[in-house]
Amino acid sequence: MEINEKFEPFTVTGVARRAPQNSTIRFEFILPFKYREALEPDWSWNWLSYPTYLLLEKTADPALVAKKMNAHYAVANAKANEEMKSLGEGSFTWGLQSFPEMHLDPKMFATSNVSDPVYSYILSGIALFILAIACINFINLTIAQSLRRAKEIGIRKVVGGQRKQLVIQFLGESVLLCAIAFLLAIGLAIAVLPTFNNLANKQLSLSYLADPFLIGGYLVLFLLTSFIAGFYPALVLSGFDPVKTLYGRGSAAGKNYLSRSLVVVQFSLATFLIIATVFVYAQFDFLTHKELGYNDKNLLQVTVHQDGNHRLMKLLKEEFSKVPGVEMAAPRMNGIWQTRSKANDKEIEFRYEHIDEAYLPTLQVPMVAGRNFSADFPGDSTRAILVNEAYVKAAGFTNPIGQKIQVNNDAGRLEIIGVVKDYHYESLKEKIGPQVFSSDPNRQFGQFMIRISPDNTPRTIAGLEKVFHSLVPYRPFEYDFKQDLNYRNYESENRWKSIISFASLITIFISCIGLFGLATLTIRRRVKEIGVRKVLGASVFQISRLVSGNFLVLVIIAFFIAVPVAWYAAHTWLQGFAYQVPMHWWIFPLACGATIIVALVTVSFQAIGASMANPVKSLRTD
Repeated sequence: MEINEKFEPFTVTGVARRAPQNSTIRFEFILPFKYREALEPDWSWNWLSYPTYLLLEKTADPALVAKKMNAHYAVANAKANEEMKSLGEGSFTWGLQSFPEMHLDPKMFATSNVSDPVYSYILSGIALFILAIACINFINLTIAQSLRRAKEIGIRKVVGGQRKQLVIQFLGESVLLCAIAFLLAIGLAIAVLPTFNNLANKQLSLSYLADPFLIGGYLVLFLLTSFIAGFYPALVLSGFDPVKTLYGRGSAAGKNYLSRSLVVVQFSLATFLIIATVFVYAQFDFLTHKELGYNDKNLLQVTVHQDGNHRLMKLLKEEFSKVPGVEMAAPRMNGIWQTRSKANDKEIEFRYEHIDEAYLPTLQVPMVAGRNFSADFPGDSTRAILVNEAYVKAAGFTNPIGQKIQVNNDAGRLEIIGVVKDYHYESLKEKIGPQVFSSDPNRQFGQFMIRISPDNTPRTIAGLEKVFHSLVPYRPFEYDFKQDLNYRNYESENRWKSIISFASLITIFISCIGLFGLATLTIRRRVKEIGVRKVLGASVFQISRLVSGNFLVLVIIAFFIAVPVAWYAAHTWLQGFAYQVPMHWWIFPLACGATIIVALVTVSFQAIGASMANPVKSLRTD
């Protein structure tokens, strides 16, 4: 096994069961911590890469234990704490976190495999949206079908049926339908789980849900859904007047204020999700197409892991540059170093980059003032630095060339010889911060940025791999296209774009079913009115407009409800990005227009059918 760039023999003393995918603690192999202590015995208290797990006594107070930990740390690390304060790096506090809280709490430092709870909230919200809309549909469709059962209800009441019995019957039907839907939902969940795992980049299993507490929650949800969906229709249907229903004069639900209100709620949710989908798509497109300040196309990032071997890194650069198809090759440090400096009587935190003179030309990042590092100036490697525009702005320099800065507590001062144009060295979720570039020979390289020709990429990569293995035969050749790495920064946004799109389609589809039900109910209540209008000469278009106009009003009301909520949600979500797509006003009427078109298409089937019906059939009975 290779540990720290050298091979060491280890004896396998046990095999552990594979950790489940939803576990916070996952591993491929485990080494004794004493081995790490022996390898690097002088680790500082400020080294935070390893979380420590404690088993407290049942009577212990976690708050008191944390207080004692911090008191001991203040004494044991007093000298290092003073150094940190002198560097302006602040301090940290030791704390305890219960094991069940680890999985969904990203605030604790150095906890691995943590899931952001906001995603659970979003998925739960989408699920509740869909469930609420389904319940609304059940209510509307049940009431819409009430006229077909009016005579049944009237006869049962005439022969002595009580309202309580009818309520129990209709609630029982609701429970039966929900039970069938519940069983179908389980089958559907099993069928679509692989698709969802692929969409959400998860490895979820239904076995995770086989928990007594969760099963109890499912039963409560099932009974609550059955009651909510069936209670109001049961009250409406059981309240029919038997005389009027037997003579065909019954009313399904008066003016149907509740059903109309529920349709407004449905389309408010649908419009909200449409607006959210448009913003997510717009932001994702912005993130993946915005100019980064450098050219990430045909740019390879090769990780070498030979930080301390200066001779090898120099030889690799020379040999990489000779490979056919390679336009430029430049080494850089491996990893990220964020530290502090003093410039113009100001303390400035900056991103440190260790590079050579080929780095900026390889990335195609221009200089805006001064010059780049150069082999013609040997002094550049000792006391000269480059800074970016963000650093100049933070320091307040009017003429930065020749200015000097102090990094950490270094007694010497570094002279600025050039200013680099700002570029997005991080993702667009982060604002461009101050950068300092150095070519100090005492610093180490660990990566290469290689600009290649797009003409024959596979051949060029094969040539680079051959060179690498000739000089470093015991390590795999690790490379990535920088464009792919940048795209991976937005994998989460890409997944949520797909998830919210699917949710929007499902919500719109279910909302249309509800609107179809309400249209059916309205047309059945107005069947004689429509017949009279046709006899008096009303056209198909006029009757269709009459029926559709009422629903258009409901959709517009839903739009005015959804827009402010959607605007607030989109604005809040976009605040998580340092660079955002503008909140264009036209997105909102576009979403409204899409909702109106879908609603009109849904209603038009019923409206046209009613307007083309034979008026004789609707008027011949009373």
